[in-house]
Amino acid sequence: MALPVRDQMKYWGISSVIFCVALWYLGDVILPFVLGGAIAYFLDPVADRLEAMGFSRAISTTIITLVALLIFVILALLVIPVMIEQAVSLFNIAPKLFADLQSFLTERFPSLMDENSTLRHSLLAVGDKVQERGGELLQTVVSSAWSVINIVMLLIIVPVVAFYLLYDWDRMIAAVDDMLPRDHAPVVRRLAGQIDATLASFIRGMGTVCMILGAYYAIALMIVGLQFGLIVGVIAGLLTFIPYLGAILGGVLAIGLGLFQFWGEWFSLIAVIVIFVIGQVIEGNVLTPNLVGKSVGLHPVWLIFALSVFGTLFGFVGMLVAVPVAAAIGVLARFFAQTYKDSRLYTGMAAQQEADDA
Repeated sequence: MALPVRDQMKYWGISSVIFCVALWYLGDVILPFVLGGAIAYFLDPVADRLEAMGFSRAISTTIITLVALLIFVILALLVIPVMIEQAVSLFNIAPKLFADLQSFLTERFPSLMDENSTLRHSLLAVGDKVQERGGELLQTVVSSAWSVINIVMLLIIVPVVAFYLLYDWDRMIAAVDDMLPRDHAPVVRRLAGQIDATLASFIRGMGTVCMILGAYYAIALMIVGLQFGLIVGVIAGLLTFIPYLGAILGGVLAIGLGLFQFWGEWFSLIAVIVIFVIGQVIEGNVLTPNLVGKSVGLHPVWLIFALSVFGTLFGFVGMLVAVPVAAAIGVLARFFAQTYKDSRLYTGMAAQQEADDA
């Protein structure tokens, strides 16, 4: 006989509390394992495709690992140093950019930039704050990322964890399925399938969209000659993960930098604008419909809320698990809503009366 609903809710509630406590106290410890699991989940369809072509799981995993390591080495040698250098320069040059903006506004709108005006003091304060806090933050991130502990974590632990999880992925899924309560296994499988479909559409799809757009923006802006084109393109590509945010912030940053660099060179400035317009057209009409799908089940507001809450409570690890948890909550919410609509609590006696009359 199945457990009463009250006991089931108690056990699931205890499990949720344990999950949150583990994130809270073990965030830094489990970070490489969360990253490794995310990488394995992202690459599992590639391994399945290679298996369908006749390769064994071990050979498929090895091929994927070697290709990923090759790409990482190329990025580490050619792209990442330039990106870090541009990011540091962008933070350091921020006061000059705001000073140039102040001069521009003084020439065009002298009444707004009076010595005692609020706008003038705000621009100066923002420029100094960006240089002070932004530089400190970036230097901290860079120094932390290249510390001995983090090098070991990123270059050894994460690839090893990702390799073994990818190799054993199908067996792990089968083991989890074997542990499901028999009375609820069909429902759990159906809900898990919906959650996986949501995650596959969003994480794998949006991850691919982010990489394609980031590469497009970076290369196009560098060809145009924008001074910080690489870092702006990377920022715009990464923030595309959050709907509309990447295009808005990336476009504003690129156009703002273009105004200072290309003022008077209208062809170059228009080229920067055209790059982002083309990027949005490609994303909205080609990339997102084909790679993400039209019905993902993750509303942008719900996604931003989940990232904000989990990031605040659990740090970077929380942001990594925010999307899967948000997808799971969304699927469960729709399931409970449909269950409620099918229940007597919603239909009342009227539905029963109609069924008897029929």
